Amino acid sequence: MMTDDEPGLYTRAIHAGQAPDEATHSRAPPIYQTTSYTFEDSADAAEQFALEKPGYIYSRLGNPTVESLQERLASLEGGVGAVATGSGMAALDLVTFLLAQAGDNIVAASALYGGTHTYLNHTASRRGIETRFVDTLSPAAYREAIDEHTAYVLIETIGNPALVTPDIEQIADIAHENDTPLLVDNTFATPYLANPIEYGADLVWNSTTKWLHGAGSTVGGVIVDGGSFPWAEHAETYPEIGGENPAYHGVNFAERFGDAAFTNAAIARGLRDLGNQQAPFDAWVTLQKLETFPLRMARHCENAAIVAEYLDDHPAVQWINYPGLKTHETAENADRYLDGGYGGMITFGIDGGYDAAQRATESTELASLLANVGDAKTLIIHPASTTHQQLSEAELAAAGVKPDMIRLSVGLEDPADIIADLDQAIEAATR
Repeated sequence: MMTDDEPGLYTRAIHAGQAPDEATHSRAPPIYQTTSYTFEDSADAAEQFALEKPGYIYSRLGNPTVESLQERLASLEGGVGAVATGSGMAALDLVTFLLAQAGDNIVAASALYGGTHTYLNHTASRRGIETRFVDTLSPAAYREAIDEHTAYVLIETIGNPALVTPDIEQIADIAHENDTPLLVDNTFATPYLANPIEYGADLVWNSTTKWLHGAGSTVGGVIVDGGSFPWAEHAETYPEIGGENPAYHGVNFAERFGDAAFTNAAIARGLRDLGNQQAPFDAWVTLQKLETFPLRMARHCENAAIVAEYLDDHPAVQWINYPGLKTHETAENADRYLDGGYGGMITFGIDGGYDAAQRATESTELASLLANVGDAKTLIIHPASTTHQQLSEAELAAAGVKPDMIRLSVGLEDPADIIADLDQAIEAATR
């Protein structure tokens, strides 16, 4: 029997955002593969276009299948709303579009995904937006970098690929002391392990391509709105949300939509004008995959812990980063913010440095050499020569990317088989 309490994570991963179809009684969610929707009459159409009435106009703005995914992801992350995008990077661009303008700056942890570094350094900068990269683990560095022109603060729950966990709550407090929202990339932790909104994050960002989907067959992203930032109090800084928006005849999203102001502005302004929405088919596939998401994450975490123990004892392994190791530099933060495991990622270095690391990634037979993570299959790559190759030596060091680093996304295979594959690859690379 259901209780009045919120259902658990496993239940929400299956049921949130979707019920049997009223017209057909189909239990599985339908794919609404349509561009547009009919109106009851002219008045209905006008009210929807004026944002005075909910409904569906055009699938760039909203689609029932995509909406089901958004509701489920908002539930899993503990937010008031969510916006699904065509990729994880599209989600970041949507946040930047709404919150930052020429002359603003973004304060970002240095331990970030290489694509995020490139976007901030070479795309946001072309719009006149500066990024100030700071020591990921130094709260004082964030405080020093933030000023009246800071649009948002950006961190990752588990840094990619350094695998460090910053003090989310303390950084959130520092951001809020300066009237600045905190954006957290929760991709590597997922809502299975962490809910940054509980610790003060205002917006949470995920690449749904990774563990949320988990099969490497669709690309997608999502922004989850925590509903806590007082946009109306900072209308001059965030006019798209807290002020009278000229793109909608003066609509004030904060006044009209309350806690879900960011969500509605992201749809009405962001998706409408940038066209970076998620396709219905991709949303439908991700909805299916989410039903087994907690089960898969439990296995990823279990396998990664076993593989990390093996690597930690291997004589040819020079160093290892895994959030679950007590010797890890952010073990205390990982214990505080991660619940249910430590994720499916490991980074390590072997004898022979840069060249040996490349040879090892080329020598695996079970693990696939490719750029994705969070797949059911074990994946391996050498970040310094691939995902983070655009960074300078100083930027690589700040991001925690060592020349000999091997990044391993541990899959769902039998752990003995993963270990056997790594064993032969390391031997081939170091002999």
